[in-house]
Amino acid sequence: MTATSSFEPVHKESTASVIARQLRTAIMERTLQPGAQLSETALSAQFGVSRGPLREAMQRLVQEGLLRSEPNRGLFVIELDEADISDVYVARGAVESAAATMIAKARVPAALRELREACHAMTKALELSDPAALSDADFHFHDVLVQCSGSRRLARMHQTLIVETRMCLTALEGTYQQPLELVEEHIQIVDAIEAGDVKLTVKRVEQHMDEALRRLIHAEDNDEGYI
Repeated sequence: MTATSSFEPVHKESTASVIARQLRTAIMERTLQPGAQLSETALSAQFGVSRGPLREAMQRLVQEGLLRSEPNRGLFVIELDEADISDVYVARGAVESAAATMIAKARVPAALRELREACHAMTKALELSDPAALSDADFHFHDVLVQCSGSRRLARMHQTLIVETRMCLTALEGTYQQPLELVEEHIQIVDAIEAGDVKLTVKRVEQHMDEALRRLIHAEDNDEGYI
């Protein structure tokens, strides 16, 4: 399978970082389908760049685990099976528990304010019965959680895990049947962080990941699709 997609030409910002970001987004949104082979010639023409920065960008995604390299064949977008999905959530649980622990210990008002605002956005989307907005607010909450930890390394790891999570959810194209429980789980995480209770914070993050994984694995039967 050869990948065919539309990318924005890179002009003044023709760097490997810009190319990697566009490729990452295409993988996340499944514009580049799982199993698709990447063509250097086609992508180089679409981006309007030489093969040097393109190869550097693709190598970054190989290192992130979003592309796989097959000897004598080339680079392919990864495909996720049930074991991979479970592994993603184990890793997310570790990263997000670490981030939440850092915030709970630091007790920084600005971080708590951002997390409350993220929860409010989820509540608002729920009130408006807007599944797409609820999904976006859900992802935003988890991004805020990790970013507010102040750890660049956690943020870097989380970025790849979120791309893999979106790959799964985009494939399902479903919506939750339990949105109220979803919102409450996030609020409970913030409550534990605000209380400075590290053990409870970790417990609630882990419980949320367990529930999210359960929903995702059974999503094809239950029409669920949030993280």
